[in-house]
Amino acid sequence: MLAYILRRILLMIPTLFGIMLVSFAIVQFVPGGPVERAIAQLQGEEQGGGRFGGGGGALAGGAATHVGGDVSSRYRGAQGLDPKFIAELEKQYGFDKPAPERFVKLATDYLSFNFGTSYYHNVPVLQLIKQRLPVSISLGLWMTLISYAISIPLGVKKAVSDGSRFDVWTSAAVIVGYAIPSFLFAILLLELFGGGSFWKLFPLKSLTSDDWDTFDWPHKILDYLWHITLPVASLVLGSFATLTMLTKNSFLDEIKKAYVQTARMKGLPERRVLYGHVFRNAMLIVIAGFPGAFITAFFTGSLLIEQVFTLDGLGYLSYNSIIDRDYPVVLANLYIFSLLGLFVNLISDLTYTWVDPRIDFETRDV
Repeated sequence: MLAYILRRILLMIPTLFGIMLVSFAIVQFVPGGPVERAIAQLQGEEQGGGRFGGGGGALAGGAATHVGGDVSSRYRGAQGLDPKFIAELEKQYGFDKPAPERFVKLATDYLSFNFGTSYYHNVPVLQLIKQRLPVSISLGLWMTLISYAISIPLGVKKAVSDGSRFDVWTSAAVIVGYAIPSFLFAILLLELFGGGSFWKLFPLKSLTSDDWDTFDWPHKILDYLWHITLPVASLVLGSFATLTMLTKNSFLDEIKKAYVQTARMKGLPERRVLYGHVFRNAMLIVIAGFPGAFITAFFTGSLLIEQVFTLDGLGYLSYNSIIDRDYPVVLANLYIFSLLGLFVNLISDLTYTWVDPRIDFETRDV
């Protein structure tokens, strides 16, 4: 098993390198980069404050000097600006060097988790990520735990009572919940319980109250749970539908097999048959979907929820960074989530062997 783990870790290096190379090529050569944004901000300020006014220090390097006539430039909106100013902007954002040299520096820095400074926020990227990480961890972790805690017992119960009235009604409820987008349910909860049109029972914005540091530990825990109730409820609504049906179908397939009938004929209790024999085999396919479910919940799944409840998490940060062409933040988030995804997949494979020791990855090619 140790040799298998080492092979998987070594394979992560070229995989991560390929992801970052493709991503670097895409974000570096698409139009509307940080230099063009800075130029647009300058033009907006000169025209009385356009949409880019006050944009976070993009012009901190100095002021532009207009020259007579248009200057040939590869940037849109750069006509009439001093070429020296354009060169200073390129140097400020690191575009004064060839793309291969920029990528080598990026790859070298990322080995030590040096992600540089945000173009838009003008603070270290790692600091930004640390500030947003608690929100994403809270939403992703609670959503995953609650979804699995509901889906697995419910799926087992539905499989045991397949075709019963309970199975039909719970299937209808699960499908309806799955059909409702999480952000629409979030808006409904916001209107009902977040101070919209009815009651203000739960707070909005942030994971804790402003005076959270002054609370004792029991009140700190209650305050934290109070703040995350509505966002987590919005995410959980449609998250357990697929997992519930997957668990049910897996159990149904296993229940029909000969070894289950044999166990029942030996007089074993039904609970021991289900959880001592069927559970181990049926859960393999459920475990296989854990990495994707966790990563989705941790990042993309909470983006709209973060916006609705004004939670400043990694999903919201990444979205705004793409809009603002804040490439250091975009690439850093991509690097972290790719690395996290690769390790979670490895953990998933190791969990296979824990659930079913008969599985031996040593005999397989990676």
